[in-house]
Amino acid sequence: MMMEAVLLQWANWSTLLLCLLIKVPQILALRAARSSEGLSRKSLLLELCGFLVFLRYQSYYDYPLITYLEYPILITQDIIVLLCVFHFDGHVNQAVPYLAGFLVGWYLLTVQKWIIDLAMNLCTFISAASKFAQLQCLWETRDSGAVSALTWGMSAYTCATRIVTTLMTTKDLMVLVRFVIMLVLNIWVTATVVRYRKTTTKAD
Repeated sequence: MMMEAVLLQWANWSTLLLCLLIKVPQILALRAARSSEGLSRKSLLLELCGFLVFLRYQSYYDYPLITYLEYPILITQDIIVLLCVFHFDGHVNQAVPYLAGFLVGWYLLTVQKWIIDLAMNLCTFISAASKFAQLQCLWETRDSGAVSALTWGMSAYTCATRIVTTLMTTKDLMVLVRFVIMLVLNIWVTATVVRYRKTTTKAD
């Protein structure tokens, strides 16, 4: 029991601490490149949708705060990354309708219980679609210059720790399946970013 408690504490707190910095490498990579080349805007928007639904679901069912405390941090950092992308694309004003839509969606999700349950069922597909959108962008551009492998690697780690915490606390199957799928896809994106970074370096 003591070992289980230590493992649970480690998984929870290491995830939270890592998420405080998880998007920082991506923000720095964008600033260094002064371009969003290789980074998918669609992927960011879908990821943000998935984070919002997941946070709303966890809070709606009063799950332990420590098991999802990183999501407000992730959402804040995702918004910063998204604003950077709009800035470097020269379309900052286009961010306003998206942010307004997210605020409205946040409220509508819990108008009825069936809505939040349905949204959570779709959340895994939304989050998976965000990873595939990023993969597609990398495959098309064959350039990962503005994409941070470190950020994606840290995302894979947090999915692995959340599999552990879910198994040890809520045992929610929907949540567990989501994290397993996200772990696999985050590793795939990380490997693809590294692959195209090496290709770019050799070409130079």
